[in-house]
Amino acid sequence: MEDAEKGSQHHPESVPEMGEDAATSIGPSPPPPAMTEEEQQELQEELVKVEDEIVTLSQVLAAKERHLADIKKQLGITPLNELKHNFTKTWQDVTTSIAYKRTSETLSQAGLKATAAFSTVGSVITKKLEDVRNAPTFKSFEEKVETLKTKMGPSASTGVPAQQDVDVHSTETFISQPDDSAPQEN
Repeated sequence: MEDAEKGSQHHPESVPEMGEDAATSIGPSPPPPAMTEEEQQELQEELVKVEDEIVTLSQVLAAKERHLADIKKQLGITPLNELKHNFTKTWQDVTTSIAYKRTSETLSQAGLKATAAFSTVGSVITKKLEDVRNAPTFKSFEEKVETLKTKMGPSASTGVPAQQDVDVHSTETFISQPDDSAPQEN
C-alpha cells in the first residue's frame, strides 16, 4: 500500500487547464542545463506573447458571438426557430439515409403482405357466412322470422305491435310450433 502511495507521488500533481497561466503552473523548477539565460529570456517573452494572443482571441471571439446574436435578433431568429430548423434538417437527413429507405421499403412490403392476408381471411369469412346463410336450418329460421314480421304488420319497426294486425292466437301457435330440425321431446 505504501508503494502505491509513493508511486503516486512521482506523478505531477496537476495538469495546467486551458487558459491557465503556464508560467505559474510550471513553478520554480530549475531550467534545463543546456539552456542559456538568453534562450530562457526569449522563451519567457514568447510565452507572454502567446498568452496575450490567447486573451485577445478570447475577446475577439466574445465580440463575434455578440455580433452574431445581434444579427440573429435583427433577422428574428430565435433559439426556438433554430431548434425547429435543426430538427427539420436532422429529420431530412434521417429520411434520406439508406437505412431509413430500406426500413421503409421493408415495412411497405410487410404492409402489402398483411393486406393480402387480411383480404384472404375476409374472403374465407364471407364464404363461411354465405354457407351458413344457405344452410337449411338458417333458411327455416329466416322464413319463420319473415312470417312473424309479416304477421306483426307495419308498426313492427317501432317495437309496438298494431292491435288490429296481430292475431294473438296465430302468433302463439307459430312460436310454439316445433322446428323440423330440432329434436322433439316426448
